[in-house]
Amino acid sequence: MHVFVLGGTGFIGTSVVRAFIRHGHRLTGLARSDTSAEKLRSAGCQALMGDIASPASWIERLPPIDAIVHLACDFESDMSTLDRGLLDAMLQRFAGQRQRPRFIYTGGCWLFGATGNDAVAEDAPFSPLPAFAWMVPHARRILSSPAVDGIVIHPAMVYTADDGVFGRIAEDARARAAIRIVGDEAVRWPLVHRDDLAELYALALDAAPRGSSYIGAAIEGLEVGRIARAFARRFGQVDQAPEIISADQVACELGAWARGYGRDQRLSGAKARTELGWRPVHLDPEEEIAALPD
Repeated sequence: MHVFVLGGTGFIGTSVVRAFIRHGHRLTGLARSDTSAEKLRSAGCQALMGDIASPASWIERLPPIDAIVHLACDFESDMSTLDRGLLDAMLQRFAGQRQRPRFIYTGGCWLFGATGNDAVAEDAPFSPLPAFAWMVPHARRILSSPAVDGIVIHPAMVYTADDGVFGRIAEDARARAAIRIVGDEAVRWPLVHRDDLAELYALALDAAPRGSSYIGAAIEGLEVGRIARAFARRFGQVDQAPEIISADQVACELGAWARGYGRDQRLSGAKARTELGWRPVHLDPEEEIAALPD
């Protein structure tokens, strides 16, 4: 397939691009700077210059494509307005086309509420963080649009051993006397390594039915206290007990979206395993943290 990728140079997008190329797809990525364009070309993509904030400036230059994968998100702007304008332009562009392109939209684990001890699945009701509530109608719009074959993936909290959702913890482990965590050590995070998540996107692109949704959780829920203590051990902190901060504190520091760090969740990735044959291989974050270089 010829796939148009939005957000292809981001933390998740770079891995998704590699996975798509490995699966034999041809890619065009949106680039808003020369630096981003060069990153895309180096990864094996064509680059289309443009910005998600102004789709009218590039939508007519989009080459014929078979699929769109939307991974773009900017926590520092009015992403709700940007995303709505982007969807308006793209769905209008593909309306009436003889062959509908596939469209994978990215939701997130923080669209679901605190779950208790039972791992919830895709049919659980949404209870989004206010900062991400706009994603719910946008995801539903993609799933119901007659212009595209819509699919939604809800990633769990995405990590590599010292980046993604682990990045702030890794910084604290290297620079502070104690690692800061939100709420309580017992708060559980559903997790997925970005390379496993990228493989899920590739499988969904190839085989997911129109109108389907998948939770990308390789690990249903790991206590954040265990993650913090794994980093403390790795970087030789004498007192391994983390420093507990409130959701209000982290929101003041990073923005309202960061309240999600204190949301206790267990999410199931069983549907993706059963229907798409997804087989995550990164299942022991504590071991990966222990193997980090100095």
